[in-house]
Amino acid sequence: MNNSQMIAKARRYVELEAQAVAAVAQQLDETFVRAAVAIAKCGGKVFVTGAGTSSFIARRMAHLMAVSGTPALFIPAMDALHGTMGAIESTDVLIAISKSGESDEVCKLVKLVNEKEVLTVGLTEGRGSTLYEEADIPCITNTIDNADPGNFIAMGSTLVAAVWGDALARILMDVGHWQLDKSLDLHPAGGVGKRVDELRQQLRGE
Repeated sequence: MNNSQMIAKARRYVELEAQAVAAVAQQLDETFVRAAVAIAKCGGKVFVTGAGTSSFIARRMAHLMAVSGTPALFIPAMDALHGTMGAIESTDVLIAISKSGESDEVCKLVKLVNEKEVLTVGLTEGRGSTLYEEADIPCITNTIDNADPGNFIAMGSTLVAAVWGDALARILMDVGHWQLDKSLDLHPAGGVGKRVDELRQQLRGE
């Protein structure tokens, strides 16, 4: 493979993933609204879980919710099954992510917290899967062909789940009338922390 072929293939892969992400806009439906409303009305916290590659998306989703006004925490599915599920209470919401909807530890966790009357949201591509059937609010996403190599290496599908979570976090910001300057209060470290005053002035149009 020469340099030109390598660049052409890489560009094609990026285009496939971009198409997969863009397709999410048309996949958002009433189940997305139900999830957003349930979380907005939630009296507790949002826990986000997953296993394997989905766990990294779950961690990202929880972080972005927390910094944008929705109290959220990442909880690894396996750790939850070894005791930390005790942190999840009936006033909380659990978002569980599994592409196939058949991840054993994720599905088991959803079933167990349902018994504690915790509201569960399942994000999956597996319509009719165990997660789809167990979750109170099953949300379906679909990844276009070839965005995941071999349909099992989770590249495009993780981006699909991530952008679904981004849309949810943004809607929750709108519903909760979250002011961006509050996010600055939660982010005193890093590049953002060093530019707090400058960013506040930008937000105020000064």
